[in-house]
Amino acid sequence: QVQLVESGGGLVQSGGSLRLSCAASGRTFSTTAMGWFRQAPGKEREFVAGVLWNVGATYYADSVKGRFTIARDNAKITVYLQMDSLKPEDTAVYYCAGGLYSGSLRNSDRYAYWGQGTQVTVSS
Repeated sequence: QVQLVESGGGLVQSGGSLRLSCAASGRTFSTTAMGWFRQAPGKEREFVAGVLWNVGATYYADSVKGRFTIARDNAKITVYLQMDSLKPEDTAVYYCAGGLYSGSLRNSDRYAYWGQGTQVTVSS
């Protein structure tokens, strides 16, 4: 059974930083990409960042480009999201996703596995 376990959320002031982690476990886990998504109250889940697992290519939503950095550790099967210069509009539950079926890593419908979510709250 594959599990994605997230950690690192919390409360931070505007302009601050947080680092999220997502560790994958399960003997059969493999993926071509992993991604971070977020969902704010009353809004749809949206793509934040993604990484192609084998080559390390990274992709970002325009709203976080230049402030967030996604990275992966192949040996630990862990993906990270470093979030700097946080804004109140970044407040959301953040989810990691893995097991991309095919197609664009920006599409949440294409992932087989999801973490439980971690709350990020940015105060003004």
